[in-house]
Amino acid sequence: MYSYLTLNDGTEVVHSKIIEKNGIKTVQVHFECPVEGGFKSARCELPSYSWLFNEGYSDEEIKFFTEFLEHNAHLLFEFASEGGMKIA
Repeated sequence: MYSYLTLNDGTEVVHSKIIEKNGIKTVQVHFECPVEGGFKSARCELPSYSWLFNEGYSDEEIKFFTEFLEHNAHLLFEFASEGGMKIA
C-alpha cells in the first residue's frame, strides 16, 4: 500500500498498486483511523466503488469517503500506476 494523505481527523488514506482483475484495472483504497482500543478501518475498490469491508465507520462516514473517492479516483489511479506519489 502507498500513502496518499491524512485527513484532519487523523484518518490515513492509502492505496494499492494497479491490480488487474478479469482484464479490468482496479485500485484498492484503505481508510484507517485510531480510536480508543484500536482502529476503525474500511476498504473500497475502484472503479466499481465496492466496499470490501467496513469495521467501525458510520454510514455517514462511508458516504463522505465515497464522495472523496469520486473526486480523487483519477489521481489514485495515476499514483497507483506510478508506484505511489513521488514526493521530493
